[in-house]
Amino acid sequence: MVVHPTSENIDLSLAALFVGWAMADEVQQRLAADGFSELRFNDGVVIQHVLAAPLSITTLAERMNVSQQAASKAVADLERRGLLTRTPSPNDARTRLLYLTGHGQAAVDAARRHRAALDAELANEFGRDRLDETRALLAELLSRFNVDGVIRRRAIRPPT
Repeated sequence: MVVHPTSENIDLSLAALFVGWAMADEVQQRLAADGFSELRFNDGVVIQHVLAAPLSITTLAERMNVSQQAASKAVADLERRGLLTRTPSPNDARTRLLYLTGHGQAAVDAARRHRAALDAELANEFGRDRLDETRALLAELLSRFNVDGVIRRRAIRPPT
């Protein structure tokens, strides 16, 4: 007998996680259809920091809580795929700052559009009030577990 998930038999943490994954996958598929097939979900971990402001690999590594080698490897991959570029800092020629390329910014803009469109589709299907209540509850849960500040600092990382 197949048991389908219901509000009575699915753990809240798993439901939130799986819905997040499903929504992220939907956005990835839409991005690929728009010509951004090189994008990976994990690219956002780096892009979120560069999007906030240009920064060095050293600062990126600190914010991501990874080694400079790991940050450099991620940046080199994003550069190879045309999403990031390194430019000498106007304040210190020895330091190179990371910037989104035009293609990288277009990918961010497309992702934002697709997330907004998905949000509108869900609001149409389930009702704006229910969606807003769900978002409010999830925001409260983030506060409950003291990770709301982590989101504001763009320091979200998967659990270890």
